[in-house]
Amino acid sequence: MDRRRQSRVFVDIPVHIWGMDANSRPFSAPASLRTISGRGATLQGVDVQLKPGELLDLQYQGSKAQFRIVWLGKPGTEMQGEVGLESLASELRLWDIDPLRCAAAVGRG
Repeated sequence: MDRRRQSRVFVDIPVHIWGMDANSRPFSAPASLRTISGRGATLQGVDVQLKPGELLDLQYQGSKAQFRIVWLGKPGTEMQGEVGLESLASELRLWDIDPLRCAAAVGRG
């Protein structure tokens, strides 16, 4: 059973991220969105050591938003480099895809 509160949409969207790494050093790096929802996203291709609970800024095209890191893919597994994010904004309108409309369309077949 899926415990997620919102539907996810699988995407492959290049973004730019920055913030403080696990050693409290500033970083800036490219990444890709793997999934998006109305309240968060999953990044892939992240080579920076991060910590859950820390804040991360993300830029997609000309828009920016701040997220909280909620989980990290375990090193040495196929999920290494993945980062689960939760938006700090009450309503996330950063990308040009509406995850709720996409999920509804998929549900209709």
